[in-house]
Amino acid sequence: MAVSSGCCLPKLFPAASDCRGDSGALPRLEIPAAASSRLLSPRCRASGLILRFPPNFVRQLSTKARRNCSNIGVAQIVAASWSNNSALPETPLSASAAADAAATVAIPAEADACAATVAIPAEADVPTLVGGDGTSDPSQIRAADSKAAAIAALLSSDGSLAVHAGERLGRVITTDAITTPVVNTSAYWFKNSNELIDFKEGRHSSFEYGRYGNPTTEALEEKMSALEKAESTLFVSSGMYASVAMLTALVPAGGHIITTTDCYRKTRIFIQNELPKMGILATVIDPADMDALRSALDQNNVSLFFTESPTNPFLRCVDIELVSKLCHSKGALVCIDGTFAPPFNQKALTLGADVVLHSATKFIAGHNDVLGGCISGSEELISKIRKYHHVIGGVLNPNAAYMILRGMKTLHLRVQQQNHTALRMAQFLEEHPKIIRVYYPGLPSHPEHHIAKQQMTGFGGVVSFEVAGDLRTTMKFVDSLKIPYIAPSFGGCESIVDQPAIMSYWDLSASERVTYGIKDNLIRFSFGVEDFEDLKADIIQALESI
Repeated sequence: MAVSSGCCLPKLFPAASDCRGDSGALPRLEIPAAASSRLLSPRCRASGLILRFPPNFVRQLSTKARRNCSNIGVAQIVAASWSNNSALPETPLSASAAADAAATVAIPAEADACAATVAIPAEADVPTLVGGDGTSDPSQIRAADSKAAAIAALLSSDGSLAVHAGERLGRVITTDAITTPVVNTSAYWFKNSNELIDFKEGRHSSFEYGRYGNPTTEALEEKMSALEKAESTLFVSSGMYASVAMLTALVPAGGHIITTTDCYRKTRIFIQNELPKMGILATVIDPADMDALRSALDQNNVSLFFTESPTNPFLRCVDIELVSKLCHSKGALVCIDGTFAPPFNQKALTLGADVVLHSATKFIAGHNDVLGGCISGSEELISKIRKYHHVIGGVLNPNAAYMILRGMKTLHLRVQQQNHTALRMAQFLEEHPKIIRVYYPGLPSHPEHHIAKQQMTGFGGVVSFEVAGDLRTTMKFVDSLKIPYIAPSFGGCESIVDQPAIMSYWDLSASERVTYGIKDNLIRFSFGVEDFEDLKADIIQALESI
């Protein structure tokens, strides 16, 4: 797609050497001779130059060529002239016809500036999933998938995937920006009715409406799928919505689920109060009681086993591989809430679970500045949840998607630091005379330490422990801390501490709280990325105050 030297067109495009296809040939761009006297400057007419623009010229010029041009306004004018050309076919061309199609374009007088070389790139670096004629080319889609797979094979570590998956690898947004742009739109437009029909019948790629998808969010979903080794991921507005959508979409009315005693309280409330309205009942078992699990599976037509692992706030662990085998033998699905174990620490799907979900607000985003949730699994299961989600809502804002994308690039670095700090602090606290008990799966004293060692590569950044004292003594310890914030979340760069009896269960009496294992002296401490010695010194001085 090159123009010989001496042409008086602006240098809108990169050098011809950048535009060669696999064969090295440069497709010609032609303007019929009859039009050249009107369209080109005198020196260009003298060269006998002929330009022929391909059918997907609009897309190519408005993305890659535009960003390389020396006069952006000219490139936009040319693109506008092409897109407004009345000679364009109203009916989308077939993929084969599109390859041979050509049309003329008026180059405005403003473009009469000299350049040695003009080339329209073949967009070789970003596969064209939808042709300029409005139809999809299956071979192009396969090529795009193959390219993404080939590049992904180069990145063997989760750390590299956290940085590049979904962005440098297969990003659907065409841009020179290193970071994925935020696409703030409520809807997506179609060039004509035939393109809309092509979209409805699966031949054209688009999102149609903001509730059904967004390019920024899609990049985030691809990144999470790569980390969880999942076929598909759905990002939603919050972790709690992720749990609600998953349960509602996968458990039929009148169904039965199994869950565990220790879990996020709002999840328990939804299971106890909302699922029965749909005729769905729940059996609650201890996380480590496999006999109780077998009994529940034998006595009920169970649709789903759902638990956190590790759990909140006692960090109990279930044997995901064993649970999955038992449940699958009875036709039940397994969903693991991995919020306390981001994919660098645990990959529930590879252990046999069918679905894994996270409150992305916590470790995934990691900066205490955005809400979000995600669900990963097979394409079949995630599609069911996605259909429910499209009806109900709970959409992740694209700005939030961008913030989570940004946060995930340092996920492996943050989690490594938090794992290291939490383990050392748990070991220190276990030896301190003013600490009665420490709950952390990385300690040999933890009831499921043997399970955690088998299925986790890191034990997480949260440590729960009981202070030697009553409610007020524990409150004094919390208030004496200088570094952590008193707040209800965890997993971010800043350390956070809370007293669950007050933060999450204050509406219940002390005796009612104890039925859930919540004592007045229980502390949940989420360690951020601060220096270990600073945090240790702060905890020591706070303990000395009680």
